[in-house]
Amino acid sequence: MLSDKFNKKYGNFGFRLDAMGIGDNIIKLKGELPEGVELVAVSKTYPSEDILEAYEAGQRVFGESRPQEMKAKHGELPGDIRWHMIGHLQTNKVKYIAPFVELVHSVDSDRLLAEIDRQAVRCGRTIDVLLEVHIAREESKHGWDAEELKAYMAAGSAAAYGNVRLRGLMGIATYTEDAEQVRGEFTRLRELFDRFCANGCGPRFDTLSMGMTGDYRLAVECGSNMVRIGSLIFGERDYA
Repeated sequence: MLSDKFNKKYGNFGFRLDAMGIGDNIIKLKGELPEGVELVAVSKTYPSEDILEAYEAGQRVFGESRPQEMKAKHGELPGDIRWHMIGHLQTNKVKYIAPFVELVHSVDSDRLLAEIDRQAVRCGRTIDVLLEVHIAREESKHGWDAEELKAYMAAGSAAAYGNVRLRGLMGIATYTEDAEQVRGEFTRLRELFDRFCANGCGPRFDTLSMGMTGDYRLAVECGSNMVRIGSLIFGERDYA
């Protein structure tokens, strides 16, 4: 259930949802999102019972940020769930998710891309990935610097990895009440995405993952076709 505290937290951009069940929240969100925008239900820290409730409402794509937690949930939930790794990923943790992960959103270095490729080879798979770009003002956020990534892509360095497939970009905007700042960050990421598409990254380079609970509507307005939403579906997290 969503509390008054939650609605106050996200009310600055007009993002409110009535107190409903998880399944109802999924249905309402999917009805709101434009055609072609995929919903990733961010299930990190929530129990498998909550994920199953969303699953029974038709949701199949779930995002996690901790590899061991994702692996455990994968083992106890339906096999047709499509698992996305959305959090910062350490190279020594790739092995936990390589056998089943559908998409890694948070590739922020060549070193990580190389390890995903190595583990994909071991599993006999090709793993789809997004390159995370640092667009926020907070230094704590991860991701490639835009100019650094332009040089990396121009050099064709990723072509050396035969078992990863570059599918697009991901970014996290600054946590702020300034909607125009957030809009500007999303717009710059969309422009970078369009640049790579125009430079021949291929037809499978088709995913722009930006927008979370507090800013997903702005992200969609700016061209996002994949949003990552957790607490708007499952309620406030308990990190205790």
